[in-house]
Amino acid sequence: MSRPRKNPRTERAARRVEGGARPRFDLAATAKETGRPRRDPRAEERLALVPGTARRRLDRTQRIAVTAVSQASVPVAEAAPTVRIIAEPAYLVAVVPDAPSGRLTPHDRQLLGAARLLADIGGGAVLALAEADDLASAGADRVLALPVTGYDPEARALALQAILAGLDIRHALFPESPDGGDLARRLAALTGEELFAGAESLSPKAVTRAAQGRRVEQRRAPPRLISLAADAVAAHGGERHEARAVEFGFPDVEPGAILSAEFIPADPAKVSLAEAEFVVSAGNGVSDFNAFRALVAALNATPGASRVVCDAGLMPRAAQVGASGTVLEANCYFALGIAGAPQHLQGVARCEHVVAVNTDLHAAMIERAGLAVVADAQQVMPALLKLLDEEAGG
Repeated sequence: MSRPRKNPRTERAARRVEGGARPRFDLAATAKETGRPRRDPRAEERLALVPGTARRRLDRTQRIAVTAVSQASVPVAEAAPTVRIIAEPAYLVAVVPDAPSGRLTPHDRQLLGAARLLADIGGGAVLALAEADDLASAGADRVLALPVTGYDPEARALALQAILAGLDIRHALFPESPDGGDLARRLAALTGEELFAGAESLSPKAVTRAAQGRRVEQRRAPPRLISLAADAVAAHGGERHEARAVEFGFPDVEPGAILSAEFIPADPAKVSLAEAEFVVSAGNGVSDFNAFRALVAALNATPGASRVVCDAGLMPRAAQVGASGTVLEANCYFALGIAGAPQHLQGVARCEHVVAVNTDLHAAMIERAGLAVVADAQQVMPALLKLLDEEAGG
């Protein structure tokens, strides 16, 4: 079998646009039916890109055939964001997130992802029992805020008991955290229902957890009350949901034993890096450590450092961030003058937000950061201190 021989001069003449002093050619002209269309791998990759994901993902399950000329001539319109609406759910899966200060933690997002698994299997909907940001993209179909302010776990447990009795709740999920675990056990004691605490894996058919010093595994069908350990289920990464606010008539609750309570924040300078929420780290690009310590104090953050700085004795070994130091789970990590060695990047992999300042545009930490400033850290620190002082009215 032989292919027809191409004549480039004839093809060039066919693509020439008549008129004009200079020769012009229409490169979007289609190839002849007898020839093979030229593939554009970049266009195919753009079409295979899965939108709405934090990390770059490609869908190779379908064969994509796109010619370079068709991609150049027809612009690809961006798909409008879709919202999934479940008008009449068969049942509800309640989620009680911690949501400190109205912000979903990674554990809360995993909880909503687990609720989606239990709801989608039978046409149910996910009910988030808290007001927080970004509930729609996290997978919530309904939102109902508990009428409890401040720290009152007894009143929260009574409100949840009323919700379980008044709504068609098939499952209620709690994070296995200090507050979430305490609330789940209080609710189990009030209702007399069994609580499957510390589930390490969850599916519509079974929940499992380790027992007896992790020598055995307990498995059973998902009960009504479940507390989920961290990293047991992936967070919801699909389409947005409605997150519609619903109303519920809560009964009047008499004042409990706790009349007043408040959280006293710890000194961030004395908090261990493993428990810190906001960490500011110094790297080899920082030479003025007096300005660095002043900036850490002004930001009310926990100080950290790279291995190079700790090896030089400029910061204590307890402040080292990385695989050979401390692995962080902070809400925000601010790296000053840190290039980003692989061991250091392992230490910040679980941080929700990363801000980096470095003079090297191609540094690994700049690539990892959600917000990057390509500048000298020695110039950025006094500028930040000045802005913070102006905001404080100094």
